[in-house]
Amino acid sequence: MIQSDTLELLEWHRLCQHLSTFAATKLGAIASLHLKLPESQAVSEQLLAQTKEVYQLESRLTTGLSFEGIQDIGDSLERAERSGILAGDELLALATTLAGARNLRRVIDNQEDIPILTELVADLRTYPELEQEIHRCIDERGQVTDRASQKLGEIRTELRRLRSQITQKLQNILQVKSGAVQEQLITQRGDRFVIPVKAPQKDAIPGIVHDTSTSGATLYVEPNSVVPLGNQLRQTIRREQAEEEAIRRILTEQVAAVKPDLERLLAIVTTLDLATARARYSFWLGANPPRFINREEREIITLRHLRHPLLVWQQHHEQGQPVVPVDLLIAPHIKVVTITGPNTGGKTVTLKTLGLAALMAKVGLFVPAREPVEIPWFDQVLADIGDEQSLQQSLSTFSGHIRRISRILDALGGNEGTRGLGDAGTQRLGDEGDEGEKSPQSPVPNPQSLVLLDEVGAGTDPVEGSALAIALLQYLANHAQLTIATTHFGELKALKYEDERFENASVEFDESTLSPTYRLLWGIPGRSNALTIARRLGLKAEVVEQAKTQVGEATDEVNQVIAGLEAQRRRQETKAAEAQNLLQQAERLYKEVSAKAANLQERERDLRASQEVAVQQAIAQAKGEIAQVIRRLQQGTPTAQDAQQATNALNQITQKYQPAPPQKPKVGFMPKVGDRVRISQFGQTAEVLNAPDEDGELTVRFGIMKMTVKLEDIESLDGQKPEPIVKPKPAVIVTPSPQSSPAIRTSQNTIDLRGKRVSDSELILDKAISEATGPVWIIHGHGTGKLRQGVHTFLQQHPRVSHYEAAEQADGGTGVTIAYMH
Repeated sequence: MIQSDTLELLEWHRLCQHLSTFAATKLGAIASLHLKLPESQAVSEQLLAQTKEVYQLESRLTTGLSFEGIQDIGDSLERAERSGILAGDELLALATTLAGARNLRRVIDNQEDIPILTELVADLRTYPELEQEIHRCIDERGQVTDRASQKLGEIRTELRRLRSQITQKLQNILQVKSGAVQEQLITQRGDRFVIPVKAPQKDAIPGIVHDTSTSGATLYVEPNSVVPLGNQLRQTIRREQAEEEAIRRILTEQVAAVKPDLERLLAIVTTLDLATARARYSFWLGANPPRFINREEREIITLRHLRHPLLVWQQHHEQGQPVVPVDLLIAPHIKVVTITGPNTGGKTVTLKTLGLAALMAKVGLFVPAREPVEIPWFDQVLADIGDEQSLQQSLSTFSGHIRRISRILDALGGNEGTRGLGDAGTQRLGDEGDEGEKSPQSPVPNPQSLVLLDEVGAGTDPVEGSALAIALLQYLANHAQLTIATTHFGELKALKYEDERFENASVEFDESTLSPTYRLLWGIPGRSNALTIARRLGLKAEVVEQAKTQVGEATDEVNQVIAGLEAQRRRQETKAAEAQNLLQQAERLYKEVSAKAANLQERERDLRASQEVAVQQAIAQAKGEIAQVIRRLQQGTPTAQDAQQATNALNQITQKYQPAPPQKPKVGFMPKVGDRVRISQFGQTAEVLNAPDEDGELTVRFGIMKMTVKLEDIESLDGQKPEPIVKPKPAVIVTPSPQSSPAIRTSQNTIDLRGKRVSDSELILDKAISEATGPVWIIHGHGTGKLRQGVHTFLQQHPRVSHYEAAEQADGGTGVTIAYMH
């Protein structure tokens, strides 16, 4: 099959080996080494969804998904089904696998926004009762425990008793016959207890000789007195083994009864491990998730900064050269791209990189390219890369290429015969179908193959090879989704100008160093560098000039045009790089300024909070001191001296706690008649018709409308706020007399008029003022200002009121008016 050849040519097995190193279990590693290519786009998208969710899940978890305890129990399940008896370590491996799978399911169920993984583990059955039974019967060394059955416990108690009796008898013999014993030691040969006896004195301790030392000087003898106990011990050991086997048989039967569920468990765990390996490998590569596009919907293949994954591995693990990325942006109408350029310039690497990217996306791996990664889903990737010479088969380079290209065309013919995109890779040219009679040049509906051809048409006569290459590429333009071909034939460069489905690209060559840069240039065909290189390497000038005459002036002119295009591209790239640097600098400066602004705002909030705390503390302390003054006045009948002292104390408290007057704001502007101002509320400019009055109000006109606005609602055209008009407050002279008390606000001299009409308020005010012996605090609030204006008008006309003023800010400010009596 050509697809198998393609995987070999692209070194797909090496990528699978790299992937397997990220698997956590043996099952996952085996699955990674034998990745199957999905037969439909839906399967690929499902695999990608699994990879994305594991990638997301591992970023949340501190240590990532844990597969601890999970082992390959497939062989054990098969033997259990065939009535074999599992060993203790196999049963223990099964129990730890159940526990590991249960832990995986618990971790996934506790997370949100991972529906694919949640659905995957939904049917996972871990049989905790079977796990507990195995742990009850099998210890951590894989041995059957005493508690596995009562009978086994009794047998092992008997074994310990027999071993103790035998040991005691042998100790006695060692002490009594110490002269005949080689050393004071009790050992075992098989399951029989023996002591080392000197060969010349073997008759001193009659018994059965079970072994002899290498030199023959020591005999290992089981004395006759312990032989019956040894026989009894052997029989008891046989009973123990039979009981252990019976226990393991019961456990094995329980395993066999749930074998289908355990096989399903292994499949789910392997799927999870494989998805985890894909996510971890993708993270290591710095890859991004691909999106499958439909080129028939005018979507562009976008692979920016694409790197060869095997070269990335080589760079990190084998101290290879830095990987030079390529950019592949292929318009939807392009069917064939021809890449030209010098040998060892990176053309073949570009082919392999694209082929691996298509396969990686297909199996659910991320692609090592910058976002966005947009690539079609190819039902098959077909490649002819490298030499296929064979002395045994008498194949030349050209013959090898033709044989492989024939197999590629056969695979595309399978597409033509069946239209089955998912199974196209399994169809052959000879398959019959509705489209079997189409001519080779007729377009095939929805071809979804990627064809990669290296040095197309090479290895034969240049004229015939070029003609064959042109015909082949035109055929592939009709029958494949996309074809990328490398070539040295100049005639192929002209296909772009004859057929819009063709595009040119070239690998860049640095003439100053006579070496390729491995960068891919789009839209510009590669030019011949042979003569230039020959001259730089010292070939005689007359030979080079003679070669130029053979090539012809047209070719030289074409090379000069291409050189000019390359120079123009380099200048554009330089300017683009400079613009990118400027953008990065601007972004960095923006981040720095934003961080400093945020820091200043934080400091301002902290300072404001500390100031508010200090103000609240000062207010609380001032209230306490004022309360002390009031208590002193309330003790007994206040005299003029007491009143004077209280007034002085209040003045001292005011001076102590009254905040320093704010600095006089910078003088703004004062609007004059005819000035143009901006009304902030409406965002409109207007003309001043009259100067502000004592209340800070002025009339303006914008358009055909006139309206009265306040000073604080306008600003100059250059953004200055107007200077506020401050009305002087009448001076308050407090002249205490023996009969008067200091002006202190109480509930008796405070009137609350909020919510009342002006007419009702005048009646209440008149009654309160006629009865007042001192200042009256009138609470009218702010509201629309009508109640305040009505109160002030009433106070101005009242004969008992000498003057009035707004209360201090702490006492209500302009929402409270204090009226003083004559």
